[in-house]
Amino acid sequence: MADTPKKEKVILGVDPGTNFTGYGILQVKGRELHVVAIGVIDLRKYGSHFLKLKHIFERVLGLVDAYHPDELAIEAPFYGKNVQSMLKLGRAQGAAIAAGLYREVPVFEYAPTKIKMAITGEGSASKEQVSAMLTHILHFREMPHQLDASDALAAAVCHYFENQGVKKSGSSSSWKDFIRRNPGRLTK
Repeated sequence: MADTPKKEKVILGVDPGTNFTGYGILQVKGRELHVVAIGVIDLRKYGSHFLKLKHIFERVLGLVDAYHPDELAIEAPFYGKNVQSMLKLGRAQGAAIAAGLYREVPVFEYAPTKIKMAITGEGSASKEQVSAMLTHILHFREMPHQLDASDALAAAVCHYFENQGVKKSGSSSSWKDFIRRNPGRLTK
């Protein structure tokens, strides 16, 4: 018998960073999305980069133990010119991934442009645009002011869309294309 998709699941989204690591817990019930928790891990008080990594590991492990996610969706570090910054971001990502894997949670990585495309239809969207679109998708009145938290939630929503075939169904290549082709499916 083929595996049937789980009707309920919890997705932990993580936006790794060296000053703030964002997280978002998304509960999926059928096709309904519910935000369970959203926030940031503030790492500014830790002077050592290694202490920051330890704290990321411990806090993400604590989130895994508290919310029992079925999957972890994480934003991949973006490519920049500063090699040292890239190394630090990669290590922060590795600490979060290790925490998930330590509890045997499957990990899925998404490029920032992929996440932005999934949420806004534009791979070059700003963090503010992603946050604003999430308020509509998730029926929030207002997203938290910390964009690292909304970026983490965006990773979780992107993962949900990828696994539900939202973008794969039909022939739409973006949300703009979908809206243009399906005006009757919009609600006001």
